[in-house]
Amino acid sequence: MSRPVRTLLFSTLYPSAERPTHGIFVETRLSQLLRAGQVETRVVAPVPWFPSTSARWGSYARFARTPRREQRAGVEVYHPRYLLPPKVGMSLAPFLLALGARGTVRRLIAEGFDFDVIDAHYYYPDGVAAALLGAHFGKPVTVTARGSDINQIPQHWWPRRLIRWAGARAAASIGVSAALVQRMRGLGLDPARLQVMPNGVDMERFSAHDPAAMRQALGIAAGPVLLTVGNLHEHKGQWLAIEALARLRLRRPAAQLLVIGAGPDEALLRERARALKVEDAVRWVGTVPNETLARWYSAADVLILGSSREGWPNVLLEAMACGTPVVASDVGGVREIVQAPEAGRVVAERTPQAFEQAIESVLAAPPARADVRRYAAGFGWDRTSAAQQALFERLASRH
Repeated sequence: MSRPVRTLLFSTLYPSAERPTHGIFVETRLSQLLRAGQVETRVVAPVPWFPSTSARWGSYARFARTPRREQRAGVEVYHPRYLLPPKVGMSLAPFLLALGARGTVRRLIAEGFDFDVIDAHYYYPDGVAAALLGAHFGKPVTVTARGSDINQIPQHWWPRRLIRWAGARAAASIGVSAALVQRMRGLGLDPARLQVMPNGVDMERFSAHDPAAMRQALGIAAGPVLLTVGNLHEHKGQWLAIEALARLRLRRPAAQLLVIGAGPDEALLRERARALKVEDAVRWVGTVPNETLARWYSAADVLILGSSREGWPNVLLEAMACGTPVVASDVGGVREIVQAPEAGRVVAERTPQAFEQAIESVLAAPPARADVRRYAAGFGWDRTSAAQQALFERLASRH
């Protein structure tokens, strides 16, 4: 083509000034793609409509405070509103999402950004809405599945039916892991249109710092340091880390756990720590900006991920890039990430006993942090970005 391919990234999973860490992995993937200068893009990241910006409404008010238009890292980002009524929202979401975004997409085309491809992320409702928009505007669509959109949502018959409908119309369906692509194949999506494009890791952002210096700077006491990073929700498995800590402290009484994240299960997790008498050994850090996570990763001896479901957990590669080995449950693409002893351990049984044993095995014979980081460097972005670019160019030339 005589000009760069133009894509319209469409997803509700995208950061904003109001929610800077929301969908950060989608923004990271895009920023890596744009580095070569062969793709131009605009982002349409709808948010649910809410009538009040008052703090009394908590997280709902953040929807209302989200700017309608902003620029992030040189990319124009639009946040049109869409209705998401209670009770029936899950069934109607794709249609309301497409309806809410249609006017913004039309204006972009009228203003001169006549894009070649819709690049959607998260299959339901986003991918289905993108397929509707693609049909309306006559544009090819790619949809990237990321985890629960394929592992969990298709358990409901109506979303499953719509995902199959969108998959039949998408020019390509992308999974961030081979395991996820296999699940899409099981849903009946055309194997000829399925591709694996795993997330990489930014080795510059997630650089290794001296552990002792980071512990001093962050006020972390001496002793083995365990770390979890993620939304505080049952399926992320922080409870496993807490229970494994209680068992580990029988042989390593100075062991401690850092919990980074916020979410609906925080009170339950705090209560579990109290019941196990390890509340003094658990530090609730809260939400940490993505750009400063490397300090916490570098301070830890082991990162723990006890999820019951995952697509391609970026947190594992981020920790490894900082020299920290991982212990993770055997879900999604975890075995595709943790393939060598220096990377850490994959836990087949999602039990406190199994996690404690895996953590102890890492602590007893810790790999050299330089080796862990070197392993992570094998998961760069170049291959995925090149595959994305080639796909978009092929679709643009056909269209």
